[in-house]
Amino acid sequence: MAYPRSALFAPHGAVSTSHPLAAAAGLAVLRRGGNAVDAALATAITLTVVQPPSNDIGGDLFAIVWDGDRLHGLAAAGRSPAGLTREVVLAATGGMAAEPVAALGGAQASGPAMPARGWLPVTVPGAPAGWRDLHDRFGVLPFADLFADAVGYAEHGHPVSTGTAATWARALAQPVPTGAEFTEFDRVFTVAGRAPRAGGRWRNPAAARTLRLIAATGAEDFYRGAIAAALDGHAARTGGLLTAADLAAHTSTWVDPVSVRYRGHEVWELPPPGQGLAALQALGVLDGLDPVVDPVDRVHRQVEAVKLGFADAHAHVADPERVDVPTAGLLDPGYLAARRALLTDRAGVPVAGTPERGGTVYLCTADADGLMVSLIQSTYLGFGSRVVLPGYGFALQNRGTGFRLDPGHPNLVGPAKRPFHTIIPGFLTRDGAPVGPFGVMGGHMQPQGHVQLVAATVDDGRDPQAALDAPRWYWHAGRTLLVEPALAAEPGLVAGLRARGHEVTVADEPSVFGYGQALWRAPAGGWVVGAEPRVDGAALGY
Repeated sequence: MAYPRSALFAPHGAVSTSHPLAAAAGLAVLRRGGNAVDAALATAITLTVVQPPSNDIGGDLFAIVWDGDRLHGLAAAGRSPAGLTREVVLAATGGMAAEPVAALGGAQASGPAMPARGWLPVTVPGAPAGWRDLHDRFGVLPFADLFADAVGYAEHGHPVSTGTAATWARALAQPVPTGAEFTEFDRVFTVAGRAPRAGGRWRNPAAARTLRLIAATGAEDFYRGAIAAALDGHAARTGGLLTAADLAAHTSTWVDPVSVRYRGHEVWELPPPGQGLAALQALGVLDGLDPVVDPVDRVHRQVEAVKLGFADAHAHVADPERVDVPTAGLLDPGYLAARRALLTDRAGVPVAGTPERGGTVYLCTADADGLMVSLIQSTYLGFGSRVVLPGYGFALQNRGTGFRLDPGHPNLVGPAKRPFHTIIPGFLTRDGAPVGPFGVMGGHMQPQGHVQLVAATVDDGRDPQAALDAPRWYWHAGRTLLVEPALAAEPGLVAGLRARGHEVTVADEPSVFGYGQALWRAPAGGWVVGAEPRVDGAALGY
C-alpha cells in the first residue's frame, strides 16, 4: 500500500505543483525576494518545459490572486480564429462525428463534434500574455528573471520525471495523425519515435529560444513579432486558419471570481467560459443538506449533486463576451434549492434546468506578506492539437474541441470566440478571510475534484495533504461511476452504491482521478501545504 504524505508546514512562503523542478524554480524566486505571483509565474513557465504533455507555451491560463484584501481573477484564454465557423468545420470533416467531445463528460448532444487534433481546434494561445499581465499587475522582480530555470532546462536538458514519462507514453499511444501540420511534432517531442523514459534526459533548445523572446519582449513577440509571423506562415502553408491578425487581437480578461457558501465557508471559482460553475452548483446543492457520516450516502449525494452541476454547465456555459450566460441565476439560492429537490436515493441521469438570466497543470503559491495565487494552465488533451511550430519548439492547444456544433447552442463554434473551458483554479475563504488556493487538474474530473477536496477539508477537518490523499470517485456520464481501490475497500460502499443504481467500477489508473495541490493559511502563522500523491507532486517552502 502507498503511505500518505505528511503536510508541509512553511513559516514564510510555499509552492506546490505537479513537478519538483518547477516547484523548486518557484521557491528559488521566493528566496530571491520575489512575491507569490513571481513564484507562480516562474513555476508555470518551468512547467511548460518539464511537463510538456500537459501544458506548453501554446496553451491557456487561468488564475485567482488574493492580494491581501480581495480576490482578482484572470482569464488568459485565447479566442478562435476569425475564419472558424461551423460550416468550415463540417466541410473539413465531412460532417462526421468526432470522439473527443466525450472528454468533456456529462450529457452531450449527438451528431457532429469538433475534432481534437490538427488546426481546426487551435485557438489563440493565452498563456504568454497571461504571464505578462499577471506580472504587470502584481510582480516585483524583472519579468525576464522568471524564465531562468525554464530556459536552462530547455537549453541544457533535464531528467524526465516518472509521472511525466508515464503521461508522455499514454499521449503517444493515441493514434498518430498525418499531414504537413504534424511533421514537426515527432522531431520535437519524441526520442526515436518514442516517449522519453523516466530519468532519461530531454532537451528542447527551440523552446528555449521562444521563451527568451517572450521574456525579452514581454510576450509582444508572440502576438505581434517574429513568433506571430511564424505562426501565420505555418498555418497558411499547412491548412490552418490562425492568422497574425488573430494573434494581434488577443487580450486577457480580468474578472471577478464568483462563489457559493459551503458550511460556513465561501468557495470561489472563475466565471465562464470555465466549468467552475459546475463545482459551485454542486457545493451549493450539498450545503442545503445535513452532513452525513455514512460513506454510501456521502458519495451518492456528492455524485448526484455533481451531475446536476455538469448538466447546467454544459447547457449554459459559453463565452460571456458573445452570449448572455446566466451565471447569477445558476448560483441563486432559490434555483439551487430547486435543483436540490431533484435529488433522490437513486442514481439519476442529469437534465439541465432553466435558471433566471442575469491534459493540465496546477500550482499554488504564497509569500510572507500573505499574497496567494491559484493558477492552472494547459494545452488540453495530451500535447494539445499536436501542431508544433517549426523552429520554436512548442505545441498549440486544442481548446476548440470544447466548442459545440449543434445549432442554437450558446457554445456553438464561431469566429473570435472562447470555447467552454475545463481548467479551473479554486480558492477557499471563511467569513471573507482567506483560507487558501486549491485545484485538481484533469478535464471533466476538475469540478468533481474540487467538490471532494472542499468536503474533505470543511466536513472532515483534514489538512491539505490529508485531503489530497483521500481516495476519490469519478463520474463521466450516465450512471457510470469509477472509484479508487482505497475507496472501494470501505466496507459495503460498492454494494451500497450499486444498490442505488450506480454502475460502479474499481479503477486503479490514478490519472483518471485527477492531480491536485492545496495550500492553507496556518492558524499560528505560515502555511500548511499539500501536494498530489498520485503523481510527482512537490510542496516546497521556507
